Amino acid sequence: MKNVLVIGGTGFLGSAIVRELARRPASADFCFTLPTRREAGAKHLTVLPTARVVEADVHDPATLARLMAGQDAVISLVGVLKGGEGEPYGEGFARAHVELPRKIAAAATAAGVRRVLHVSALKAATDAPSGYLRSKAAGEAALQTAGLDLTIFRPSVIFGRGDAFLTLFARMARIAPFFPLAGARARFQPVWVEDVAAAVADSLGNAQSIGATYELCGPRQYALADLVRYASAAAGHPRAVIGLPESIAWLQAWAMEFIPNGPMTRDNVRSMRVPNVCEGDCGLPFGRVAMALEAIAPTYLRV
Repeated sequence: MKNVLVIGGTGFLGSAIVRELARRPASADFCFTLPTRREAGAKHLTVLPTARVVEADVHDPATLARLMAGQDAVISLVGVLKGGEGEPYGEGFARAHVELPRKIAAAATAAGVRRVLHVSALKAATDAPSGYLRSKAAGEAALQTAGLDLTIFRPSVIFGRGDAFLTLFARMARIAPFFPLAGARARFQPVWVEDVAAAVADSLGNAQSIGATYELCGPRQYALADLVRYASAAAGHPRAVIGLPESIAWLQAWAMEFIPNGPMTRDNVRSMRVPNVCEGDCGLPFGRVAMALEAIAPTYLRV
């Protein structure tokens, strides 16, 4: 396996996966193709000798077919947290989570590329309360029915340097005297981005992972309110958290949808109705031990 197409490989998780793959001795002869809308936004990866960054629209079937030619494997990472309202999901979710996996499956099949690794989301299900989770389930199904050598990863919320989770709360703590918080009791089991990257890298050449779905979680579960308190304290700005009833949280989320890059949507509130935690024996595959949030977060949260 020498040529790997990484779709969504220039983002937060994708960058970690590409770096993890590039540092492994076995990848010295590899070529990782990283399509992106703007090459200038991927300069941090152009320094890797095995990475080839190309400007391309992966949603265009003809472009995707050209990218797929000559590849030995595909890693599918595209995901959005804000995809609009709609049934069974909004247009943004449909485009990124459902239509793109269908196009990837079709292009891979046409090019004879059998190996596909796909990052989905913990608690993805067709009957989930949110469009985000329903669309993630539909994307999984699109790949599963294509007869590919598929491995699926379902991480809980991912944290690490450059994240849009704990870092967001830490930055907000600089200006907010307290946090009025939707979903304060929502449960999460955060997993470190480097642990997710290692799980994907471990699976790439591992035939035992074909057909598997891995739930990826850290070692501890937290209420969202506890994570906000922790992030603000670690940033040097401890703040009180005031949990909002769902009726008010709904209005708050609706109002935030009108703010560019707003931190919350109504669909996010729906997602938090489902505990974002692993069931039973969980953690990381292949005997890896997940890093604790408390061991990593303080190294990057002070802002």
